[in-house]
Amino acid sequence: MTKKHPKLELTWIGKENRPKLEPRILLEDPAKSYHAKQRVTDHDLFDNRLIFGDNLLALKALEQEFAGKIKCIYIDPPYNTGSAFEHYDDGLEHSLWLSLIRERLEILWKLLKQDGVIWLSIDDNEGHYLKVLCDEVFGRKSFVTTVVWENFYGRSNAAAISPAHNYKLVYSPMGLDWKKVRKLLPRDEKSASKYTNLDNDPRGAWRLGPIFAAEERHEGLMYTIKTPSGREVKPPKGSHWRMDEPNFWALVNDRRISFGVSGDNIPAVKLYLNEVQQGLVPRTWWPHTEVGHTQEAKREIQALFPEVIPFDTPKPERLLHRVIEISSSEGDIVLDSFAGSGTTGAVAHKMGRRWIMVELGEHCHTHIIPRLQKVVDGTDQGGISKAVEWKGGGGFRYFKLAPSLLEQDKWGNWVISKQYNPTMLAEAACKLEGFTYAPSTEHYWMHGHSTERDFIYVTTQHLTAAQLQNLSDEVGEERSLLVLCTAFKGKAERWPNLTVKKIPMAVLKRCEWGHDDYSLNVENLPMAKPEKAAPQQATLDFEAKKPMAKAAKEPKGQKPKQADKNPETIKTKKP
Repeated sequence: MTKKHPKLELTWIGKENRPKLEPRILLEDPAKSYHAKQRVTDHDLFDNRLIFGDNLLALKALEQEFAGKIKCIYIDPPYNTGSAFEHYDDGLEHSLWLSLIRERLEILWKLLKQDGVIWLSIDDNEGHYLKVLCDEVFGRKSFVTTVVWENFYGRSNAAAISPAHNYKLVYSPMGLDWKKVRKLLPRDEKSASKYTNLDNDPRGAWRLGPIFAAEERHEGLMYTIKTPSGREVKPPKGSHWRMDEPNFWALVNDRRISFGVSGDNIPAVKLYLNEVQQGLVPRTWWPHTEVGHTQEAKREIQALFPEVIPFDTPKPERLLHRVIEISSSEGDIVLDSFAGSGTTGAVAHKMGRRWIMVELGEHCHTHIIPRLQKVVDGTDQGGISKAVEWKGGGGFRYFKLAPSLLEQDKWGNWVISKQYNPTMLAEAACKLEGFTYAPSTEHYWMHGHSTERDFIYVTTQHLTAAQLQNLSDEVGEERSLLVLCTAFKGKAERWPNLTVKKIPMAVLKRCEWGHDDYSLNVENLPMAKPEKAAPQQATLDFEAKKPMAKAAKEPKGQKPKQADKNPETIKTKKP
């Protein structure tokens, strides 16, 4: 009987604490969106997205629309090298980092296509813990490989052993079968130079390949052959010929076996360049000579912004070019939720991929937007621009996260935020209820749909029985309507095709309202006092340890409203 092995899981302080994320809507700011003045090619892409805001909330905002649609995800999260938790008990900083990264991984995995792939950049500080966490979140069978990037080629005299690399953990829903869809690297001159045509073979350039196989010996593959010079040759000890004797001589007659110029060499198979796969299988070792290094990346940033001190750990465009080249085709969507200096979007744009980037730092405006504008204009000729013959074109749309849907009034009651207009409210409610926001121009009550016959209507009105009757009549017996309103009168059982809910009460317990920062940068978290840092108290509490949004200004001269006598939710079904 086969023994079952227990599932291995990574444990840490506060693992059980999970945030209740609010699915925010995204608001476009046309003033910050940017497009080329004219098309450069027929393949220009304009619907790329740059999102400003907390990246966990941004990922939640993308989940409904992009679940199962992203082909390539590359993230370079903070490596948790940290100094911010020197007063905490050992391991708490590590636990915070693991909890916060887990939430992101779970949403990222939902966004990925079935044949997609995610690349996670990390160093030794958290890399091995991240690997176990990814095995737990993605499933161990989803692991493809670990790529080692030589990001630093000098030597650090300050280190015990000078660091020279980072890791790229690679996962796909296809697991090792991802090799069926991953792309090959183009064959470079160095690789092609191994093929020559010394004997003027009409099939073209070739190189020699092995004719022995070091496997279990087979009698039919242990024959002796005689070379053109007359020398007898047998397979070396522990090996055999790769083909039986009739096939061997058939290859000789077809000039596919070489015995060397003198005819006395051990035979070898001729492998023709025009018959091998048109590219190279990627390897796990990526030297700086092939994909660049950190200093190269800093020079690329300084070329764009000479007066700016470059980022600490930017990624060179050649590195992202290889990731995207292996993982996607033109028109596929590439996502980076830790945009940093914007390299992923810049490279994806030049390679004809659609892209989505998320960044919270102010450098989103001071660095990323100007960089992408240069890409669109074609004035950025650094990085991979010359290699891909980039001339400019396309564009991107800039979005920011909407504020929290609910805010507290002066009496501490949760109410709909005054920053929400009716259009924003309808879109937010659709997202909360799992409907696709698609307002109809024909029916005022069609704000969205979940199926062809199920619709949603959102209003801040107090609906009367007459209004609900009119809605029921228009919806008809073959359709159903979810109604979200501030209050209503009458018994909803009268209208079997309507489901009536009151807002905000219907959604109050679903999310952490007013929570705007789930930052992965531990330096943004408040510092605990040393005497209160005992391990048993070191739990991850998103309410207590994360900064909350500023309270809304208290409205003046208002009294709390009386509670509606109707129940919070009344749902009826068709007979």
